[in-house]
Amino acid sequence: MKKQNFSSSIEKIKENLKKELPGEKAHQIMEALSAKYLTLKPTEKTRKSAVLMLLYPIDDEIYFPLILRNSYDGFHSNEVGFPGGRFEQTDENLIRTALRETQEEIGVNPDEVKILGTLTEIYIGPSDFNVLPVVGYLPHRPNFNPDAREVQQIYELKLDSFLDPNIIGCSEIIIPGDLVNTPYYEVNGRKVWGATAKIILELLFVLNNNLSLKED
Repeated sequence: MKKQNFSSSIEKIKENLKKELPGEKAHQIMEALSAKYLTLKPTEKTRKSAVLMLLYPIDDEIYFPLILRNSYDGFHSNEVGFPGGRFEQTDENLIRTALRETQEEIGVNPDEVKILGTLTEIYIGPSDFNVLPVVGYLPHRPNFNPDAREVQQIYELKLDSFLDPNIIGCSEIIIPGDLVNTPYYEVNGRKVWGATAKIILELLFVLNNNLSLKED
């Protein structure tokens, strides 16, 4: 597959996010094969949240950060995911939620982030959240300032690296009250799975016109 430079890739993502999104077509590839939460559905009590997929250039290629969350008493303890969190009444919308949480967690100035659009909302059954993936970019590599209370580590990852089938696996992962059999991406010795994996794959579909497998 011919490589695109950062600027042309960003423009393509911006335009394709205005079209019909891949949604479930992408999500199902990284969906758990067995888990108790697969039977759960959102209700009127389901909470709203948002995450930010922040794109930026390194050597003219698209990179984005994932964070390793600290250990705590909850479903997403010690997991790798996007910066983000729950909607607050002071947020004018979910895009503002994603920007605010990203600033709080990794220190990125929200005024510098240019919003490209949003991906398909995902329901996270174990924590009963609907999460909206927001896609934004910076024209330069950010200076991160992680919040030590929430973030153990920041991983800077190249988007194209997730097209490599060699980093995809499937195994059982323990979460509170369940054993989940799920596909995952192997990243820096960590498993990236669930909503995070679905979001990454959907953006790859958007950028590569519904491409799901690596091309030579």
